[in-house]
Amino acid sequence: MTEDYRPNTYSLSYWEQDTFFRGIDTIVLGSGIVGLNAAIRLKELRPKHRVVVLERGPLPIGASTRNAGVACFGSLSELMDDAAHRPVEEVLSLAEERYRGLLRLRDRLGDEVMDYRPYGGYELFLPSEAERYAACIDIMDSYNREFSSLTGRPDTYKVTDEAIKNFGFAGIEHLIFNQAEGQIHTGKMMQALLAKARSLDVQIYNGVEVTHWEEEEKTVSLFTAQGWKLQCRSMLVATNGFAARLLPELQVRPARNQVMITQPVPGLRFKACFHYDRGYYYFRQIDGRILLGGGRILDVEGETTDSFGTTPLIRDSLIDLLHHLILPGQRVEIDGWWSGIMGVGDQKHPIVKRYSDRIAVAVRLGGMGVAIGSLVGERGAELLTDT
Repeated sequence: MTEDYRPNTYSLSYWEQDTFFRGIDTIVLGSGIVGLNAAIRLKELRPKHRVVVLERGPLPIGASTRNAGVACFGSLSELMDDAAHRPVEEVLSLAEERYRGLLRLRDRLGDEVMDYRPYGGYELFLPSEAERYAACIDIMDSYNREFSSLTGRPDTYKVTDEAIKNFGFAGIEHLIFNQAEGQIHTGKMMQALLAKARSLDVQIYNGVEVTHWEEEEKTVSLFTAQGWKLQCRSMLVATNGFAARLLPELQVRPARNQVMITQPVPGLRFKACFHYDRGYYYFRQIDGRILLGGGRILDVEGETTDSFGTTPLIRDSLIDLLHHLILPGQRVEIDGWWSGIMGVGDQKHPIVKRYSDRIAVAVRLGGMGVAIGSLVGERGAELLTDT
């Protein structure tokens, strides 16, 4: 016998191996926003190369289709909080990356396809946050000057307390409007990326989980949970929050975010997206419903997990926010809950680098995948152009 007898194993047939998995130039692990942008860029650079994307889930599992659909340019208190832990120059540079990355995504797919809406975003401040609000006001002019050439606006951030009465929220003392913020329909965005990749003859296979690999002189051999052995000339790891499963030495931790969506709410009075508590909470209107998520700050250790699910602590906090701040005095039914898995680290900056001669990584999006995923994927692809 040429191989061990393995009962109840779904082994590849000769036809499957020969048709789907032979002669692969590059395998991309992960079909999220980073992985698909990488695959598309690889085909643009080398149209004749065979590029295959492997995805362990039935859909791009992780965060790409499980987020709030906010463009994530960054609320002022979020940027201020970042600057407390790293040089201001790095914070500004990453903000620029976020803005340019969104422009790249819009240019690649088109606003109509992914339902991009430049409605802006509001940051909410309660009376108990007077000190944080004052600190934001202190830096607002300097940040506006820094971003003026980027956004084309002299006042990317501005105080809009007069708008408080328009939304019907309770207990809000101040609003800072972020004119550079926007929102998309992430399901439509990912559907368009999948279609774009397939139009370039990128093969995408779902339900294939890679457990480990071996790098040889001229190839990389990948081994799957199904017991398959696949080979390619180069590989890109784009699994973001799940990267530690394959590369535990990377400085990437999973971070779960929990999200709810309500039943339709008659008479909703807002279109923009909203951030609260340095961006740890966020909500928006979609199809006449309220989508609300966040709360990871309540249990950072517990939410450092790559397991999906929701918890009573965070569910209760989101329900309280919904009923007491967003829709005070109203009762609305919750239609569903879900969670997404982000990739974070001690540094709020993506990891895009060569891991070895034939392997590159593009991970740790830090919850900014919509904004920077396009650029991160493309840069990861460009690292493999000489293999």
